[in-house]
Amino acid sequence: MRAKNRETGEEAAPLRRTLVVKPIFTYPLPVRRHQTSWRAWGGIQSEEDADQEAANIQREIDQLKAAADFPVEFLPLAKVRGAGQLAAVEDIAKADALLFYSAGDGDGDLMAEVNWVDKLAKDTIFFLRHRSGPLYYWYEGASARFHRQHTDFQATKTIRCEDTVVDSMDEVLWRLRALCGLRATVGSRIVVVGWPDLRDWEPDKTMDQVRRLWKLDLQTVSYEALGKLIRAAREDQKTVDLARRCAEAYLKLPETKLETDVRFVQRAFLLEQILRGLMRRADCRAITVAGCMSAVIPIAETTACLSLSTLNDAGYLALCEADFEAIPATMLLGNISGRPTFMNAPTFPHEGIITLAHCTAPRKMDGNRLAPVRIMTHFESDYGAAPRVETPAGQKVTMVVPDFASKRFLGLSGEIESNPTGAICRTQIDVRFKAPSLLVAERMPGYRWVLVYGDYLRETGYALRRVPIEWDCLG
Repeated sequence: MRAKNRETGEEAAPLRRTLVVKPIFTYPLPVRRHQTSWRAWGGIQSEEDADQEAANIQREIDQLKAAADFPVEFLPLAKVRGAGQLAAVEDIAKADALLFYSAGDGDGDLMAEVNWVDKLAKDTIFFLRHRSGPLYYWYEGASARFHRQHTDFQATKTIRCEDTVVDSMDEVLWRLRALCGLRATVGSRIVVVGWPDLRDWEPDKTMDQVRRLWKLDLQTVSYEALGKLIRAAREDQKTVDLARRCAEAYLKLPETKLETDVRFVQRAFLLEQILRGLMRRADCRAITVAGCMSAVIPIAETTACLSLSTLNDAGYLALCEADFEAIPATMLLGNISGRPTFMNAPTFPHEGIITLAHCTAPRKMDGNRLAPVRIMTHFESDYGAAPRVETPAGQKVTMVVPDFASKRFLGLSGEIESNPTGAICRTQIDVRFKAPSLLVAERMPGYRWVLVYGDYLRETGYALRRVPIEWDCLG
């Protein structure tokens, strides 16, 4: 059962899907033979050595789980010495990812044959020791003997050099974070209000790519159905009272200024309840609203901006305009970071600055604290309730720019410089970046950008390789 808000009784958003990891320790047991080379490099030379190392691995796994800022479960550690024993490990099928502690292999077939990796069809990370414990033989042999199979080229289909880590548990951790975000996104369910009648520009070709690559399960709700739900809610006094209490509680929050009619805010919280209910019935944590700048307003008598903002603060993935060229990227970045994302409209990059703006920004973009906000009208309609969130100067951010064709995403990092007050969407962020402005202008695809606090470029690229989508990272 999910936790509830004490004041409003609303349930918390569902958690991200848990990443299930199977740790596997592969090791040699060399036997002395007279006048010949009978052992390979490495500090694991006996069953006693292997037992001690297995205990050390378990301690590391416990520490890894404690350090994770994402939901992860580790299955029991398996000790294997060859592909035959690996095939007998029954709970591999339960795992989303495999974490190999590759000290060596007794039969030699794990390193000399690559097909076993591809047959497992699991995301796989190889961990090698140089200085963090007894040296692993794979520290020497992983490149030439496994990755390249005694050639000059990558031999494995699913494993790349970036899947091999030496010594650092932090390096393992961010890779698992990326895989957690990917598994929580691919095949996930999203409620789509007003689809497909009010989609703006996604051609069937774009949606075919989205469905093929991301396998999203679209649960559609017509505006006629939404209108019935809103009318029923207005006739239910408990629902109306709850919306009023939620609005009052929100407006009493520190650094919250009301600059529009309070009735727009109350209606926004009524709409929020309905959107929560749609996600609850669909058993998902994501929703988007097509045609929200025109279709929602006459039905809800407010805009969806504030409703989507507060849903994002509550841990949902709530997006406007049903922009499916950008929705998978937004979901992925939110699922990787565990923080609310800001899907926005970009401007033209110049002098190392770009302005990103929209009317649906969440306040808890650091995942915890509420930023100062002014509740204003939605800019284009000058109607309803929309947040102008004040973001802190100096905040490091990750920006992902999805393309229309779902073939190439651009990524770059930056730092918030200021919150301008131009005649554009209410939340406005000037972000300074280090890449050449002309290069960004020439390489930026699509129409929407996605911003999240923190640095998640490497996780995003690591996840996208598996979709697969090209990662054009400008640093």
